[in-house]
Amino acid sequence: MNVIAQIFVVLAGVFHLAVFAMESLLFSRPSTYKRFLVKDEAEAAAARPWAFNQGFYNLFLAVGALGGLIWGGDKGHAIALFACACMAGAGLVLVASDRRMVRAAATQAVPPILALVLAAVL
Repeated sequence: MNVIAQIFVVLAGVFHLAVFAMESLLFSRPSTYKRFLVKDEAEAAAARPWAFNQGFYNLFLAVGALGGLIWGGDKGHAIALFACACMAGAGLVLVASDRRMVRAAATQAVPPILALVLAAVL
């Protein structure tokens, strides 16, 4: 995999690590849960279990992307690109499910999409 694609894999992985932290570790903070369109503490309390679980999905995707790069070689890069494909798909599902989340979906999906495209064409 070329270096430019690897940079976008790293960006995607680091972003998903940050989202893991927000969803699984910091979700009880109003400044955090409001980023996910949760209005108040009552809604946050109801959403906290799914947010905690969803955070770990993001952690595992980040581990796949970053771990695949660290592993290296064809197999490692395949794992990294598979994780990127999953990230890109999740971003598309996010915007399809709620158009208000287009900015978050783009932030989530654009780096892994660029990694996939650049890995394929360069």
